[in-house]
Amino acid sequence: MTALTYRDAGVDIVAGDALVDRIKPMAKRTMRPEVLGSIGGFGALFELSGKYKEPVLVSGTDGVGTKLKLAFELNKHDTVGQDLVAMSVNDILVQGAEPLFFLDYFACGKLDVDTAADVVKGIAHGCELAGCALIGGETAEMPGMYPAGEYDLAGFAVGGVEKAEIITGEHIAEGDVVLGLASSGAHSNGYSLIRKIIELTKPNMDADFHGRPLRDVVMEPTRIYVKPLLALMKAHPGLVKGMAHITGGGLLENVPRVLPEGLTAELRADAWQLPPLFQWLQGAGNIEANEMYRTFNCGIGMVVVVSAGQAATAAEQLRAAGETVYELGRIRASAEGEAPTVVC
Repeated sequence: MTALTYRDAGVDIVAGDALVDRIKPMAKRTMRPEVLGSIGGFGALFELSGKYKEPVLVSGTDGVGTKLKLAFELNKHDTVGQDLVAMSVNDILVQGAEPLFFLDYFACGKLDVDTAADVVKGIAHGCELAGCALIGGETAEMPGMYPAGEYDLAGFAVGGVEKAEIITGEHIAEGDVVLGLASSGAHSNGYSLIRKIIELTKPNMDADFHGRPLRDVVMEPTRIYVKPLLALMKAHPGLVKGMAHITGGGLLENVPRVLPEGLTAELRADAWQLPPLFQWLQGAGNIEANEMYRTFNCGIGMVVVVSAGQAATAAEQLRAAGETVYELGRIRASAEGEAPTVVC
C-alpha cells in the first residue's frame, strides 16, 4: 500500500500555513497594548489594564447566518467578516462594554487561501472599526463536511465594563425618548427570507439599484456602532439608559429585551423612511408591515433610550460622530395585554 499523507486525506497543512502568513499583518493592525505575545500560539493572552476599578467581562458569540449562502453564490467574501465581528461587538456594547478582543472560527471542506484571506480581511477591518484586537482564531479544514466552495463562520468577542456602569435598562421610565441609529442595510438577519425573495423574483444582481449594483446593496456589511456610543457614554456618564441591537426578531422582538416590565416603547412609523432595500423586499415579497418589523431591522440597527431632557445632547453628539439618528418615539406605560413594542 502506498504511504498516505494528511494531504491525501484532503487536509493541506501547507495551505493552512500560507493562510496564517497572509493574515498576520491584518491581525497586527488590530493590536492593543494589552495583548501579550503574537498570533500563532496555542492560546491568546490579554492583560486587563488598571483602567477598571471593578472590571466585569462581557462576552458574546454569533455567526453570519444564511447571508453566507449569498456570499457563495455571488462570490463575494470580503464583507462577511465585518458582519461576523459586528454581530458580537454590537451585542456586548448594549451592556456598556468596550470590546477588547475577538476570535474567529473558519471551517471549510477544502481550504482556498484566497477566499479565506478575503474573509479574514473583513474580520480584521471589523475589529479595527470596533477598536478590539483580533487576538486569535481557528481555521478548520474538514474534508467531506462542507460542499465545495462553501465555509462556515463563527466569532467570539470579549469586552470589559466597570461594574457600576453596566447598562441593564432597569432605569428606563415613562417619558424617555427612543432614538434609532440607521443601519447600513439588512445587516446579518432575515437572509433566509431575502434569499427566498431573490429565488422567486430572480432579479439581475448586477443591475443598478439606487446608484449601486443590487449585489453590493444586499451584501453591505453590518454597521458597527461601538466607537460613537462608547464616546457618548464616556462624555456623559449615565445618559444612556438602555440599548438594543436590532438583529433577528427586528424592532418588535429586540427593543423589549431592555424594557422594564409594564412599559411599552411606542415607535412612530413616520419617524424614519423605510430604506429602498426594505421597500423592495416588502413589495417583491408581498410582506405585511408587522412581518417586516419582526424580521428585519427596517433601517434601524441600534436603539438607544435616554431621558427626554438629554435626547438632543445624545443625538447631536452621535450625528457629529457620523451616525444618522432618528427620534423614533417614547416610552409609556403598557395597556392591558399590549405588546412591549408597537409601531404605529
